[in-house]
Amino acid sequence: MKRSITLRLVAMFALATLAMFLLIGAALYGVLQRELARHQRDELQTAYQDMEYMIKRSGNLHRWSHVVTKMDTLTATNGSKRFWVASSDPSYRYGADLNQILASLGGQDGPGMLRLPGRSYPLYTLTRTIPGFQSQPDIHLTIGIDAKPYIHTLHTFLIALMSLSLVAVVLVMLLGYWIARVGLRPLKLLSREAQLLSPRTLSQRLRISPLPAELSDLAGAFNGALGRLETAYTQLEAFNADVAHELRTPLTNLIGETQVALSRERTAQQFQEVLQSNLEEIERLRSIVNDMLFLARADRGEAATGLVRAPLAREIGKTIEFLEFVLDETQETVRIDGDVQAEAMIETALFRRAMANLLQNAIEHSQSGAEIRVDITRQQSQIRIGVANPGDPIAPKHLPMLFDRFYRVDAARYNGKTHGHGLGLAIVKAIATMHGGDVFASSADGITTIGFSVPAAQAAA
Repeated sequence: MKRSITLRLVAMFALATLAMFLLIGAALYGVLQRELARHQRDELQTAYQDMEYMIKRSGNLHRWSHVVTKMDTLTATNGSKRFWVASSDPSYRYGADLNQILASLGGQDGPGMLRLPGRSYPLYTLTRTIPGFQSQPDIHLTIGIDAKPYIHTLHTFLIALMSLSLVAVVLVMLLGYWIARVGLRPLKLLSREAQLLSPRTLSQRLRISPLPAELSDLAGAFNGALGRLETAYTQLEAFNADVAHELRTPLTNLIGETQVALSRERTAQQFQEVLQSNLEEIERLRSIVNDMLFLARADRGEAATGLVRAPLAREIGKTIEFLEFVLDETQETVRIDGDVQAEAMIETALFRRAMANLLQNAIEHSQSGAEIRVDITRQQSQIRIGVANPGDPIAPKHLPMLFDRFYRVDAARYNGKTHGHGLGLAIVKAIATMHGGDVFASSADGITTIGFSVPAAQAAA
């Protein structure tokens, strides 16, 4: 079952209301309980002071009869207020079941609680000793009042509080449901608008102006994601088209040469030549597939592993040696300039692959006999390796796209030389990213410089 934000908000409103009423109710209940207890003490104290005044002035049995009459008058018929008097002289004793009452109270002065048979509620009592006067002995006076009104008041208050709390919780739930529905209406509208998006309407964006501030940030982030998705989708479509184009050429060559070879009888030598040509096309296909797989791993965020501290000039020199046969054929030379002592933490195989692609690109775009220069420069924590070659200038609008897959500025720039399949510089960018670096390109005064950067190695301690 799907969770509903509206129901969650309603439940949270209800719980918050219930908790608030419980806290307020507990506080009010405590205040009421203390006030009722204080009222009980005041009532007992008032009754005691009245009786104390008469008892202290009685002094003999004749006057004591007036005290007894007073106590008879004040004693409630329903037993809600009662008096007991204990004394060493039996003539000054008062109250039913006096011995039992004295035993229950333990003979201690002060406030107490007394439970009598046949009564549902206890009596709150106050016991004090009044010193004797004239012939009158010491008097132990106990006054009791029924706790029923106070307990009943507390019970009624508790029931009313619970009833009001439940009613309030229900009302808050209904009101909270309405508030949540109204408050979440912009989110529902935003959801409906998002449902209208499709691959055919990737350029469409969510409207931000009518949305609340909280949803504006969400819609802005979503629009940003849509923009990145549109860019990625466009790149993917272009990439798929370029891949199809690049794979179609060697496949067409393979099919054409094979069909021509099978169209009539051929000698073994002729079939060998066809197979040799097909092998070259198959090698090209394998190279494209391997490069695509490498770029796919780089796109997934794969980083360079097996990093070692290496002098960059030495690694560049080894790459130049690897391309020595090609350089001899084109009669071109390579010179290393700049910070030849620079060192970096690199994965040597990936670094040499990037350098080979850059040098191969420079060779393809230079005239025979040209000098290619590799500049090593340090910029703060990065080391930049730029490969510069003389040749036709590249318009500034093309420079940012040189590292895109299968991107070519102009086929006429290759000077009739054999060139790659358009993934070389894209691989350079991927290798730079895997090392935490970046790529750069510039073209001015007949010199084109393309390169990448890698983080410099930390100085030895």
